[in-house]
Amino acid sequence: MEYLLLIYANESDDPRPGTPEGDAFMNAYLAYTEEVQQKKLTLGSNALQPVSTATTVRVRDGKTQTTDGPFVETKEQLGGYYLLNCKDLDEAIEYAAKIPSAKHGSIEIRPVLKFD
Repeated sequence: MEYLLLIYANESDDPRPGTPEGDAFMNAYLAYTEEVQQKKLTLGSNALQPVSTATTVRVRDGKTQTTDGPFVETKEQLGGYYLLNCKDLDEAIEYAAKIPSAKHGSIEIRPVLKFD
């Protein structure tokens, strides 16, 4: 079954690139990505640009409205995702717990709805 693992964290809590902590954080992500690729679980993954680059679109009364930034202001922002093919929710939870940002953020697991 396909599961989307959505990575939420406070961008300001992420270690800064170019620091020993930032390098360790990125290396942990590279190791995780390599693990799920080697186990042939990965169907896709991407990191996202900072939330400051987001644009939110709404249509109200037939008119398109755009707003800079995320849909809602929250302490945690969507930073990326992994789309994995896991045997069940337990396996998806196992791999979500291994995502480095789970240590300071949260990982939302959503089963992918398939239409026939």
